[in-house]
Amino acid sequence: MKSKLLTLSLLASALFAGLGLAPAMAQGTNTPGIDQAQQAISARIQQGMSAGRITPSEAQVLYRRDREIAMREAQYKSNGNATPQERQQLRSDLDGLSAEVERMIANREVVGQQGNNNTNGIDNAQYNASQRIDEGVRTGHINRREAAKLHSRERSIERHEAAFKSDGVVTKQERRQLRNELTALRAEIERLMNNRRRG
Repeated sequence: MKSKLLTLSLLASALFAGLGLAPAMAQGTNTPGIDQAQQAISARIQQGMSAGRITPSEAQVLYRRDREIAMREAQYKSNGNATPQERQQLRSDLDGLSAEVERMIANREVVGQQGNNNTNGIDNAQYNASQRIDEGVRTGHINRREAAKLHSRERSIERHEAAFKSDGVVTKQERRQLRNELTALRAEIERLMNNRRRG
């Protein structure tokens, strides 16, 4: 119990230290909407941990993604001006992270109620797809408009998963549908990555 409290305390300290960076980053340019979204996501991760729906290791992954977005924001602001495209990319990244936080909270809530509702394999595939999209944007293989469409498809799959779980049982057919949707999404991500390499 003490180690769990220590872990929570350390993560909370990291959170507050991270939030302390926001005003310093915002001096050159003003992105209050993005900064507020980052703070809301961090608070939601903390709520999920306090409620036992996000584990400390899951929180570390989420906080790492949050820090990556904050570093990208700082990079965009380093020349004194975050362009509309850069702001849109940050919003898209934050939307994806927020969806991931909510998915983790919802999944843990449902799994705690009923063991046959576990979709860890699907959840891992969703996370990997999201990471691959972010990698594509970082490396320039996927542009922002493409990333927004891919993240929209990703959120659609998450909505389907939540709907399937709402009755307490995810059937074999529903799992197959989710896997098929994820396979199609991954294929589209890889197609874009490979096309841009050849181009």
